[in-house]
Amino acid sequence: MVKKYTKEFKVNAVDLVLRKKLSCIQVSQDLGIGLPTLKKWVKSIETHGVNEAFPVNGNLSVSDKERRQFKREIEVLRRKRDILKKALAIFSSP
Repeated sequence: MVKKYTKEFKVNAVDLVLRKKLSCIQVSQDLGIGLPTLKKWVKSIETHGVNEAFPVNGNLSVSDKERRQFKREIEVLRRKRDILKKALAIFSSP
């Protein structure tokens, strides 16, 4: 069974490591978290910041939302380009 932790719990656990200067081993043992899991949380907060580190319930981070939107826009532009290429081929043929 996979344990689910709230964002608040994760942030508090990482706070113990980063601000309180406790070791990852000590925090993982005290809270009953796997050491690799805690290290992953620490890295996530260091990389993405607290606001984007742990998307909740499938919510995407801001950068992932932007990436998806850009991909959709690129697809629309490709379709428009392909239509224009076909139109040019039709009108330029003798």
